[in-house]
Amino acid sequence: MADTQLKSDALLEQMKQHLTTDAGKQLTKKIGLVYQINIAPKKIGFDEVTYVVDLKKGEVTKGQYEGGKPDATFSFKDEDFVKVALGKMNPQIAFMRGAMKIKGSLSAAQKFTPDIFPKPSKM
Repeated sequence: MADTQLKSDALLEQMKQHLTTDAGKQLTKKIGLVYQINIAPKKIGFDEVTYVVDLKKGEVTKGQYEGGKPDATFSFKDEDFVKVALGKMNPQIAFMRGAMKIKGSLSAAQKFTPDIFPKPSKM
């Protein structure tokens, strides 16, 4: 499998930086959950790249979660993840349309909202 560059990679890199700020540390205190995100270039379930957004420790890492089971796991196509993260698609609508799949705690999943992502800076 070729290591495809996903649009989501840049967003998750921004989130990694965001979690080191005061606002990011507040999120970690408020949410305190671990999310695994599987992002597929074209079709959910194929060639997925996995990220862990750890809002207990305040870090974003590439690869499977090593500390047991994440509180919730999401699967997205790259473009749909970007839309949800930027607030252009409602997470509930994404779920109902099949653009997002969830495993694990539904109450934990409901705390994963576009609010946890840093706002993209305007240039």
